[in-house]
Amino acid sequence: MKTTQKGSLAVSALTKFLVGVVAVAALLFAPAGSLGYVGAWRLLAVLFIPMIIFGLTALILSPDLLARRLKSKEERTTQSGVVRLSGLLFIVGFVVAGLDFRFGWSNVSQTTIWIACGVFIVGYLLYAEVMRENVWLSRTIEVSEGQKVIDNGLYGVVRHPMYLATLLMFLAMPLVLGSWWAVVPFVGYVPVIVVRALDEEKLLTKELEGYADYCKRVRWHIVPFVW
Repeated sequence: MKTTQKGSLAVSALTKFLVGVVAVAALLFAPAGSLGYVGAWRLLAVLFIPMIIFGLTALILSPDLLARRLKSKEERTTQSGVVRLSGLLFIVGFVVAGLDFRFGWSNVSQTTIWIACGVFIVGYLLYAEVMRENVWLSRTIEVSEGQKVIDNGLYGVVRHPMYLATLLMFLAMPLVLGSWWAVVPFVGYVPVIVVRALDEEKLLTKELEGYADYCKRVRWHIVPFVW
């Protein structure tokens, strides 16, 4: 990738990062009615600090991968619906967590909170490993030119290790925020990601050579020994 293209990619990544930080902060602090919401600061730290590290690493070592990760427009109707619903669950979950803090609905122990932070970081580490293993990894569901089936590493255990990482992070997020009530909307992500995975497999089986045989070898979709 040329230097000018890298520069443009860096600007695009930084812009989306800053918009993300502002949006998440607003969704948490506005309903909380206070900047003293410690859970919100904790989530901002565990969510965005690793994101900066991964983004800079990808920009230097694999800019094409970063470009694919920044692409967000889904062409498939099912996937577009999944993205919109996921965004709605994010919004509802953050607003509920903020209101929970304001009105003191939950009492989450510090032990539970820090375990959730640990699970969240594990999800990020899985995410990083998936990016290392799969150079064709894209944020949107598509088959790239020259793409091949990845069947080693995490992909030798489950078909969608990225979704496993995402589930760990999503389900840990409300407890990182210190809210039991926010668990409810975030759990709604489970059926959403199941629909996304099944639709993706449908596309890959049709368009990616060798994927049907791969599915026969690797039984589990997302969670080993569960589904």
